[in-house]
Amino acid sequence: MLRTQLNEALKSALKSQDKVAVSTIRLILAALKDREIAVRPERGEAGLEDDEILQLLQKMVKQRDESIALYLQGGRQDLVDRERAEVEVINRFLPKQMEGDELRQAVETVVGEADASNLKDMGRVMAALRERYAGRMDFAKASGIVKEMLG
Repeated sequence: MLRTQLNEALKSALKSQDKVAVSTIRLILAALKDREIAVRPERGEAGLEDDEILQLLQKMVKQRDESIALYLQGGRQDLVDRERAEVEVINRFLPKQMEGDELRQAVETVVGEADASNLKDMGRVMAALRERYAGRMDFAKASGIVKEMLG
């Protein structure tokens, strides 16, 4: 379903001549194709699931955020603007991210359900969070909350 949205968005961006959207969506589709080729030996012709696509999109946003920080240090505002525009396009395909209290509540719920009591249980908790909240949660932030709760 997400792949269909991406293809439709590409067609729309081509019609409206939105160069940033066209190039960003093409980057996304190329990354998806690369990822599918990488998993093909394991899965055959089955494509990526939506949650895997969401994880890829989150990774792309994170990469651009890191680039923005470096470009700001280097005084390259032109590149900062381009990266921010790409992040905006990618965010169109991501669900609303959990923040603050909502994030903490979700982590607390999963920790309770997993009956986690120490840092050895962190792997199980993180796996459950990834399964349940793929694409909707920054797992680096969630990891910090889990460590705080179990540590």
